Amino acid sequence: MSANRSLTTSTDIIVKFSDCDALQMVWHGNYIKYFEDGREDFGRKFNLGYWDIYQQSGLAVPLVHIACDFKKFVFLNEVVTVQSTFIDTPAAKIIFEYKIFNSKKELICTGESTQVFVHAQTKELVLVTPPFYNSWKEKIFSGA
Repeated sequence: MSANRSLTTSTDIIVKFSDCDALQMVWHGNYIKYFEDGREDFGRKFNLGYWDIYQQSGLAVPLVHIACDFKKFVFLNEVVTVQSTFIDTPAAKIIFEYKIFNSKKELICTGESTQVFVHAQTKELVLVTPPFYNSWKEKIFSGA
């Protein structure tokens, strides 16, 4: 970690009918989708979206790890808040930690994800932190 630097965004999501199982509870796989919604929102707010990365570097950022720990159930029409926290690391990776809360501010689940950089055309893994990513971190964490 680089001096424990992190950034957090909050994203509200209304649980849709299509997110639920027959008991009107959110189907477990949709929590991973909510993490994705949080990452995309983070990307829009901080210019680190999938398309931003590709346009700046020609790189893609596939997931190589994702984890989710469930604490409570969520039901149809509830509003949940996904807190997505970017965790800085010197490695050529993008790491997020997640917390999802219900409208009562109760913790619903926690999770984490790791993405790596690959060349979009060749699919080769990038082992060194890309220059655009180092520049992005310098700009974001310096407050520029």
